[in-house]
Amino acid sequence: MSIVRSTEYRFCERDFATIVEIVREEAGIVLGQQKRDLVYGRLAKRLRTIGLADFGDYCALLTSDAGAQERRHMVNAITTNLTGFFREAHHFDHLGKNLRAAVEPRDGTGRLRLWSAGCSSGEEAYSMAMTVRDLMRATDKWDVKILATDIDTEMVARAKAGRYDPERISTVPLEKRRRYTRQAEDGRVQMTDDIRSLIVFNPLNLFHSWPMRGLFQAIFCRNVVIYFSRDDQRILFDRFANSLVPGGWLFIGHSETLHNVSDRFRHIGTTIYQKVT
Repeated sequence: MSIVRSTEYRFCERDFATIVEIVREEAGIVLGQQKRDLVYGRLAKRLRTIGLADFGDYCALLTSDAGAQERRHMVNAITTNLTGFFREAHHFDHLGKNLRAAVEPRDGTGRLRLWSAGCSSGEEAYSMAMTVRDLMRATDKWDVKILATDIDTEMVARAKAGRYDPERISTVPLEKRRRYTRQAEDGRVQMTDDIRSLIVFNPLNLFHSWPMRGLFQAIFCRNVVIYFSRDDQRILFDRFANSLVPGGWLFIGHSETLHNVSDRFRHIGTTIYQKVT
């Protein structure tokens, strides 16, 4: 029986297998052997917080009737949250150049719905909002709502607050910084109400039922499906296609592809796909 080297907590193969199975069931995330050290590092902090002696006790808690809340904490701890403002800038360039033509012919009121699926701490959703708000400056007739969701409830709460350390804002173009951010009392940078009002932040597990009924013009789901099995990717991309208007766009991460995964989109640019069926 192999054990992760540590002077603090015993972590055997059975413990790792139990955690892998629970994470797969709770979040659809597939953890390979190469993630063992990451799992140990992230969850050792949980053991310290709740005062458990080893991972055997932790797994017993996770699988008990009283373990539902801790399973949520575990998923939050395991989930990797790597994001930034205007990351993969060509996606926002595409949105800015093509959105008006995609929206206005469909509805004289300019009804626009976008989705940041896997929003992490919110930078992606706020980048979408700033891009849209720039387009709206010439008109106030657009009916805009951006849905931003993530399985990590702590990240959703942080994103909703819309407050960031100054270095996090460095990738926001200067003109947008002047227009859409302000200095907060604690020295951090606050997104303005003008931007925050466009976004609804909610926790959501992508493999559970979705409460949304309307269709989106664009969905951002970047650097999320790399944690899912190929079969789960097929299911998710099919659900995304069902949630997009005809011709709607799907933006994915730089290490992801729909090749041999979904035939419901066509490739129109670097990690940019358009719904065809």
